[in-house]
Amino acid sequence: MEVSLGHKRKQQEFSLVSVSHLSPSSSSTSPSPPVVACFSADSLELRFQQDFDSSDVIKFDLQAAQVFKLGPVQSVCISEGSEAAKEKSYSRGIAIEFNNEEQSKAFHCAFEQWKKEAFVQGAQLSNGTVSTSKSKFDDKIEASSAKMYFHYYGQLLHQQNMLQDYVRTVIENRTDFTGRVVVDVGAGSGILSLFAAQAGAKHVYAVEASEMAEYARKLIAGNPSLGKRITVVKGKVEEVELPEKADILISEPMGTLLVNERMLESYVIARDRFLIPDGKMFPGNGRIHMAPFSDEYLFIEIANKALFWQQQSYYGVDLTPLYGSAFQGYFSQPVVDAFDPRLLVAPSISHTIDFTKIKEEELYEIEIPLKFISLVGARVHGLACWFDVLFNGSTVQRWLTTAPGAPTTHWYQLRCVLLQPLYVMAGQEITGQLRLVAHNAQSYTIHLTMGVKMWGPGAEQGEVLQSSSCKLDLKEPYYRMSQPQAYTVAPDQQQHPLIHAQDIHIQGQDADEPDVELQ
Repeated sequence: MEVSLGHKRKQQEFSLVSVSHLSPSSSSTSPSPPVVACFSADSLELRFQQDFDSSDVIKFDLQAAQVFKLGPVQSVCISEGSEAAKEKSYSRGIAIEFNNEEQSKAFHCAFEQWKKEAFVQGAQLSNGTVSTSKSKFDDKIEASSAKMYFHYYGQLLHQQNMLQDYVRTVIENRTDFTGRVVVDVGAGSGILSLFAAQAGAKHVYAVEASEMAEYARKLIAGNPSLGKRITVVKGKVEEVELPEKADILISEPMGTLLVNERMLESYVIARDRFLIPDGKMFPGNGRIHMAPFSDEYLFIEIANKALFWQQQSYYGVDLTPLYGSAFQGYFSQPVVDAFDPRLLVAPSISHTIDFTKIKEEELYEIEIPLKFISLVGARVHGLACWFDVLFNGSTVQRWLTTAPGAPTTHWYQLRCVLLQPLYVMAGQEITGQLRLVAHNAQSYTIHLTMGVKMWGPGAEQGEVLQSSSCKLDLKEPYYRMSQPQAYTVAPDQQQHPLIHAQDIHIQGQDADEPDVELQ
């Protein structure tokens, strides 16, 4: 029997022969035959009961339930255990017997349809729900990248890493938080939510999509005096619905080069969905800083990585056909490390992103013109980048910086190394462009072009004497935290001496070696 309200299905029932618990130790009794299986849209449940009004009922949450067919008329219905468990577990289950095979097929088909509807309607959360529509996040981010991303941030060791680096400004600006509604975007362990409550927030909604939400609940429950004003909402900010607007957004949306991981877009979406007009954002804006650098050792280190592919007899195999591609491949990795600011050859410039005003779509592609005046004569090996963000509180305004020479953070700095270095003289102008193009692996492709303008007599013509460009994938950096290990050499292959700067020959763009394409 099916009952309808308008066009929306409210419930659906199936008559069964019997049901029985799989666990003999269960203290619950099964409904006596005849039994009705009832799907309900109101509670998102599958109920097994003697009739619709019976109080003797077995309930399964449709989102956590699974049904498996054992035979033509026999099936089992089980309920999944905690998602936090290392192994898949099931909390309980029942055996189901149908009147005939046709009815069994109809039930299984209905179960799949109702289960889909349950996920569309969304899991009910305390003071928050999951939205009914597919989110922008799912449209622009590939599923495998999202899975790895949320798995990474679902581990406490990474949360601890961020906590130890982060400059906390919430407590310093109590006047901004007292009596206010706060949304913590990507709440992680919930520590910022606790600080906001400690600063006097009326209520805090801690939105976290990864399994870290469960740890946040534990941490918040362990601080009951603050936790009573905090609600953990598990889900993406693109999907969840909150019962009220926020006066303040707090978050740590920064990745490497500020924009990596594309969480800034989620932060902006949260602003548009949850923040009142003229509400505050902590942080409120960020700056990407850039300067040309000279680092002969780094350039040679990267170039030497490709020496493995110069072996002409690696166990009888000539590897040299891949040398050009390998060489370009190593230079396609941005270098993440902490470097000495004395390596910079010109004063830095900056590009500002105002989180309170920027549109989400403006973060899909970022173009930054480059213009520097060299302070010294040197070989320029590429562009060094770092960032800072502003916590613009009413009481305290504080910049969190990742600049070289400042206390090192877990973001470090980032350097894009050119395939072909540039030669500059003191006073010579360096121009170019840094272009960041977002891709669906939650990161960016970096397109860097740098050129050196004519210097001395005739310089007013502004001609570029030298230019060099490269394409790098911000998703695949080279974390340069220790000295590189020597590569393995086959017994029949004589080891090459390390390459020196003057030995490196860079082939032109019309070379036979294919370019490394990064999607």
